[in-house]
Amino acid sequence: MSTKPVIESFFDEPTNTISYLVADPASGEAVVIDPVLGFDIASGEADTRSSERIIATANARGWRITMVLETHAHADHLSAAPFIKAKTGALIGIGEHIRDVQKIFRPVFALEDLKTDGSDFDRLFRDGELVTVGGLDIEVMNVPGHTPADVAYLLGDAAFVGDTLFMPDYGTARADFPGGDARTLYQSIHRLLALPNATRLFMCHDYKAPGRDEFRWETTVGEQRRTSVHIRDGVSEDEFVKMREARDATLAVPRLLLPSIQVNVRAGYFPEAEANGVRYLKIPVKPASIA
Repeated sequence: MSTKPVIESFFDEPTNTISYLVADPASGEAVVIDPVLGFDIASGEADTRSSERIIATANARGWRITMVLETHAHADHLSAAPFIKAKTGALIGIGEHIRDVQKIFRPVFALEDLKTDGSDFDRLFRDGELVTVGGLDIEVMNVPGHTPADVAYLLGDAAFVGDTLFMPDYGTARADFPGGDARTLYQSIHRLLALPNATRLFMCHDYKAPGRDEFRWETTVGEQRRTSVHIRDGVSEDEFVKMREARDATLAVPRLLLPSIQVNVRAGYFPEAEANGVRYLKIPVKPASIA
């Protein structure tokens, strides 16, 4: 029988990302969901301030972080999972279809050293698998569409949905990244919306929809079904796909997409250093014609 978790949220405003510290107060064991590594793309410098806050909070509460759970390989921020693992010994877990994402991006970036068996991660989760942390039973739900490897983590009356959904006044995830699919995303979201109406949904991002003054990242299944601007009750699959594909065609590339993908498909690890002791990330270019 799963115990009631304590949920602490941490908002990283530079990337509009929310990370979560979820603990079983009885055993003192805890997990971190979607931790952020700060990264200055102009200088190539990384910083760990966001995850240091999470670790400090866990230490202050007397909790032991035993696992880092990634909802997917993020395209808008770098993962701090290796930093948390180094500081706490936590294992790093993600959905098993990360292998598909690795196979997609290995040739895109010519990452000859990238393993495509998921072995950079400590745990690969199946759909429906139960992950036990202390007295917490965490169910893994596959929710592909944004990427092939997206998962949600269900914990009692709470669900951590990654990028699959945003707040009802902002809508749903884009589905135009390699391996993404708007029709699959619709079907995945309806898996989530089949949960009880009172189920709390915790977002991975918030961008403050027009007219809203404050950041928000918690809603409910019922609120999504009643008011979502993209996928409320009554929106058909074909209507959603038409809207999503048209909207995606207008969206800019995320600022940190190129470094994020290369790092996050490796479980948050940077490539090995070159002979000069420096680590490098690649930037694919499309040169202008000079003919």
